[in-house]
Amino acid sequence: MINFDEYIRNGEPDKKEKALAWKTAIGLQAVDGLQTSNYLKDTATKHIEGKISIDEVKALINGYYQSKTVRIPNEEDTEEADKVSANIARILNEKSFAFSVAGFTSIHRRLFEGVFKFAGKIRDYDITKKEWVLRGDTVLYVNAEDLRRAIEYDLEQEKNFSYKGLSIDEVVAHIAKFVSNLWQIHPFGEGNTRTTAVFTIKYLRSIGFDVNNDLFAEHSWYFRNALVRANYRNVHKGIDPDMSFLNLFFRNLMMGEHNELKNRYMVINPPSEWAGNTNPTSTRQVPDKYPTSSTTIQTLIEILAEQQLSIKEMLAAIKLKDRENFMANYLNPAMNKGFVTMLYPNNPKHPRQKYLLTVKGLAAYHDKKLL
Repeated sequence: MINFDEYIRNGEPDKKEKALAWKTAIGLQAVDGLQTSNYLKDTATKHIEGKISIDEVKALINGYYQSKTVRIPNEEDTEEADKVSANIARILNEKSFAFSVAGFTSIHRRLFEGVFKFAGKIRDYDITKKEWVLRGDTVLYVNAEDLRRAIEYDLEQEKNFSYKGLSIDEVVAHIAKFVSNLWQIHPFGEGNTRTTAVFTIKYLRSIGFDVNNDLFAEHSWYFRNALVRANYRNVHKGIDPDMSFLNLFFRNLMMGEHNELKNRYMVINPPSEWAGNTNPTSTRQVPDKYPTSSTTIQTLIEILAEQQLSIKEMLAAIKLKDRENFMANYLNPAMNKGFVTMLYPNNPKHPRQKYLLTVKGLAAYHDKKLL
């Protein structure tokens, strides 16, 4: 692992700047459940130390994957994380920035060139995405035919907005709303949250905010879930868009506050015993309502409590290598008892298949371990 904080605290200005960019670049991969390789981290360290340029980083990463004759399962995801991390690090270390539709789409193109064939291209089809925080429901994204006009409108509104006379609280709330609206357009087939995050960092810097992008590195999945909640409405369930979670993120980012950022607080329709427990204690408040009857199932529930994971990621988290044993003793029993479900239940072999807790699983986690 790279000791980013050591570089950031004690490094020379150039090393500190590079370390900040790399920490954010690698951390942002979590919004899509991706992890970088050790090779990428070793290469990033050489760049931070000034031994190689960012162009050499990209060449080494490309060569690393081109030279592989045998691919292991899920390596495509690692390749994506490595290449996109290098591209994010490059962009964050640049001073230039274009606040325009072309600038926004250019960030997507530069982040995902060599990864997606549609890099930088606005989608011409409608999309939906099952969300962990919505328990499998989706945000309604902008229709394909309106995408470019929607981006132009949001950027024009922001460009003409005056911050004069606003308090810092009002400024932060406005920025959070602008970013929320821009993300909800979702103009690309994949990579919208990472593109929005990089664009946001660059924009805030361009208007005078010396933001610490550590927050994007350490809470990137919270950032995405907060954007989801800010744009989700379900009248039948009595749920309106909720900006409060995203506002907390931006208050930490722009004002240096230390609001608690927990993904589980954003889950819709949580078990009734969660109500009002936004400041949980370590004392058991209610009896176990959903006993798991198995330490293996409880272990799995605990590692899925904050995020959705692939089988490979669950194996790594539990420190197991035997997939068959894991399926027989952990995953299948947890799914059979209704604690865990698939992100794509209608397509079990989906290339980005992940597993997440059901409401019953969340309740079991809450009963067993109050954090």
